[in-house]
Order: sequence, then C-alpha cells, then structure tokens
Amino acid sequence: MSIGLLGLNHTTAPVEVRERFAVTGEEAEVLARKLMQRDSLHEALVLSTCNRVEFLVSGEQPAASSGLFGLVQEFLEDLQPQDEHFFYNYSDRKAVRHLFRVASSLDSMVVGEPEILGQVKDAYQHAKDAGTICGPLELLLTHTFRVARRVRNETAVGKMAVSVSYVAVELARKIFGDLDGLSVLLIGAGEMAESAARHLHAAGASQLYVANRTYEKACELAQRFEATAVEFDRLLEMLQSVDILISSTSSRDYILTKQTAEGVIASRRNRPIFLVDIAVPRDIDPQINEVDNMFVYDIDDLQQVAAANQKQRSREAVLAERIIEEEVEKVLARLRTDDVAPTIVSINKRLEEIRQSELQRYGPKLDGLSPDQQETVDSLTRGITNKLAHHWIRHVRQSAADPRAATKIEDVQRIFDLMKKE
Repeated sequence: MSIGLLGLNHTTAPVEVRERFAVTGEEAEVLARKLMQRDSLHEALVLSTCNRVEFLVSGEQPAASSGLFGLVQEFLEDLQPQDEHFFYNYSDRKAVRHLFRVASSLDSMVVGEPEILGQVKDAYQHAKDAGTICGPLELLLTHTFRVARRVRNETAVGKMAVSVSYVAVELARKIFGDLDGLSVLLIGAGEMAESAARHLHAAGASQLYVANRTYEKACELAQRFEATAVEFDRLLEMLQSVDILISSTSSRDYILTKQTAEGVIASRRNRPIFLVDIAVPRDIDPQINEVDNMFVYDIDDLQQVAAANQKQRSREAVLAERIIEEEVEKVLARLRTDDVAPTIVSINKRLEEIRQSELQRYGPKLDGLSPDQQETVDSLTRGITNKLAHHWIRHVRQSAADPRAATKIEDVQRIFDLMKKE
C-alpha cells in the first residue's frame, strides 16, 4: 500500500490556473469515485479551496505516486500535459507530512489561518459520503485532525491566526488608514464572507452592506454583524456609492466585468473605489484595473500583506514543524503495522490449519488417549506452531519499516502459500 498526493497551490500556480481546477464538494465526490474506478487505487479524497486543489489517494505503486497525474488527467478535461509543472507529487512520508502541514495551516498563504482545518474536514466528509475512504486514509485523516489540534494547543500559531478575509480587511485599512466613515459592500454569505464581515465589524466599518444571490442568507449574515442586507440585483446601484467592495462568491463567471465597471465609474463621477476579490474562481474581471480610479486586488495580491505577518509567526511555526515530524513517525508506524496485519493473521491461520489437519489425520490413533493426554497433545502441537509463527511474525513486523517491505512480505506469503488465501 502506498499513499500519494498530487496538488497545486498558491506557491506553485497563479490564481488563473488554480481557478481552472476548483471543484465544489459534490464535484469532488464524483471525481473521487471516478479515481476509485481504477483497480490500482483503493481510496481517494479531493480537497479544493481558494488556494489549493489536492488529490489524496491510497493504492498500489506507481499509480499512487508517479502515475497519479496521468490518472487525474483522465477525469479533468481542462488538465493538459503542459500543466504538470504547476503540480507537486508526493508519496508516503512526504505526502503525510504535507497533509499535516496543510491541516495545521503551515502551508497556507497566511500561516495560522483557521479556515483550512474545517475545509480538510469537509473534504473528508465528502469522501466519506462518496464511499471513497475506508482504510489507511481513514486512519491518516483522523490522525491529521489530532495533529492540527496539537499544533494549535501547543504553539501560538493558532492564537496569532489570521485568515485571507482578515488580510483583505487589513489591505483596506492600509489604503484608507481608518474604516470609520467608509461604506463597504460585502458580496457572498459563505465562510469567507462571514469571516470578512467579522473583521470589518471589528475594524469599525461604519456602513456594512451584504448582498447574496439568496437574499435570506444575506439577511442572516447582516443581522449577526449589524449590517444591512441588500438584494443581489442592486449590485450596480450599490457600487455607485460604496467605497470598498469585498467579493467572495462561488460564481463560475465574473459578477463584475470591465464593460460594466466603466459604466459604474462614470456614474460615480470618477470617485475612486477599491475592489477586493477573495473568490476562486475570481468574481471580478482583472481588466477592471485598466479603468481609471478603479483598483482591483485579487487573492494573490493579498500575499504581500500576509508576508509581514508570517515573519511574526516563524518562531512558532518552527515548534509546529517539530510536532509534525514527531507525528509523521507515529502515523507511519501505525500504517505499517496495519499494512502487515493481514499477513500476520494469515500466518497464524495457515499454521493452525496445518495443525488441525495433522490432528485429524492421526485422530484414530489419539482416540485411545485419556482427556488429559489429548489436552497435552493439543497443547504440545499448539506450542510448536506458536514458536514457528513467532519467528515469522517478528520478521514481518520488522520488515514493515524496510523500504523493500512489499517484496519481503511477498516472500513470506509464498513460503506459507498465502498469496491466494489473503
């Protein structure tokens, strides 16, 4: 069994590449099921966030490592051979370490942001719903959640956590100096939008408006943060008066195009407006930057603000990395043990079959023995098989940590004629 992980993130691919491969939860379930159609893959999970798309699998070598890009390419129409350089491809130890770092928010654009753990948990639940996790990945993911909690409890990374939404608000504060007296339109009502609303409220934004395609959701979010809900079709009307727009929807298309933006700025009489796009795929056409007095910042631009915060977290991140290295060894040891467990069970079972077969063969000669004598024979033969099993079981367990484990275990299976019995 091998664990493989194929992915791209904010450090390996620009936003225009990442948004091509972004998938919804339901799409992730479908994609995981398609990957499972390959006999070489036993489990699959798809994680898709604003900053990453990753495919985590367990299966046979090399499909779960070097061959994973080819398998994913079969089911993603937009994935072309020339895209491979955007992806990282990890197996076993490196895959486990990467997963732990992702869930602990050490691989995030903003180290310590809290949303990612919830997103990994959502991906896990989607995989469970799809029936594509039922073995080693189940153990790995549950251990991953414990590692992330340990990092947050034992380091200050979690205490200093900031999200992309918070960075968006910090960018607005950096531009205006103070949000007091300014009006902000927040588009969307999901987790990112809620986080942005929380930070905007704390930053003292005087007028906060929330728009969403589902008006009821806009009302719910607005009520929690003393904001005003507006209908989504009033977007252009609101853009004529607000100072800042922060957008975070799940739309596949731009909700604000360059042509529309040119009409908006004319109605504003060229009064500047700042547009912050934290959605992937993007909500705001980047060409709007060409329109005078309209300034667009997308999720990649936020990384500049995040860089300053990451310096403050570097010391705590070092402590977190030590925890992760320790936990990697723990879970790999557990996975190895679980990997060889069927062989150990089969060795015991095979030796017991031989013992019972021989006892039956000599049954007529043993019938004349007293019950105590028969029990002695039973104990004697059981002791012999246990001693034989002990040596081979110890060998199998020791082989689990060996890079050639699969070959060694196969040799043991052949010796005991287990290849077709497991």
